[in-house]
Amino acid sequence: MDLWSYVRGRGGTLAFLMYQHASLAFQTVLVGTVVAVLIAVAVYRMPLLSQLSLTSSRVALTIPSLALLALLLVPFGLGVVPSFVMLAFFAAMPVIGNAIVGLRSVPPSVVESARGIGFSRSRILLTVELPIAWPVILTGIRVSTQMIVGVAAIVAYVLGPGLGSLIFNGLSRLGGANALEMALTGTIVIVIIALVFDALLVLLGRLTIAKGLS
Repeated sequence: MDLWSYVRGRGGTLAFLMYQHASLAFQTVLVGTVVAVLIAVAVYRMPLLSQLSLTSSRVALTIPSLALLALLLVPFGLGVVPSFVMLAFFAAMPVIGNAIVGLRSVPPSVVESARGIGFSRSRILLTVELPIAWPVILTGIRVSTQMIVGVAAIVAYVLGPGLGSLIFNGLSRLGGANALEMALTGTIVIVIIALVFDALLVLLGRLTIAKGLS
């Protein structure tokens, strides 16, 4: 059976797995981004803590994802929860670094000008610093999204949702009927999801980044 015939005969199943994969990636990147920005906001004014956070976020990315997933089986068991926690953890790491760098790169003169016209510290953060840092933060979100869409495939090892089950079932049955088609289909659809997400983030950037900052 060729690839197109395999896909055409299993459209409903593929659509469901694609939805699961995209939904898991979107939710974990969203949660990871929120956590990362909150951490960055808490530490970026403190040189020691911000440097420690930057270093920690880079080192954390070297943790093998399968090892972390295995450790999470102890408290959470199989299924969605360990998958979500692992992916959200990794999703936050690139964003933390970019958010700290972006916030620290805001020109002090701009902050002083805002303070001089009576802006409170929180208003400066929300209306001056975060908008200026947003292009750098968004770059981190794009990197995080691409990484998570790919890494999400391994959650099939703990019965997590998504296209990983299709890939690993195909690989485990290589030589059997439709095995290669299963693995190829899962891989190709993951690439498509990654491209769609990246296109959407590029569009978000065009809509939200001021021309002078792009």
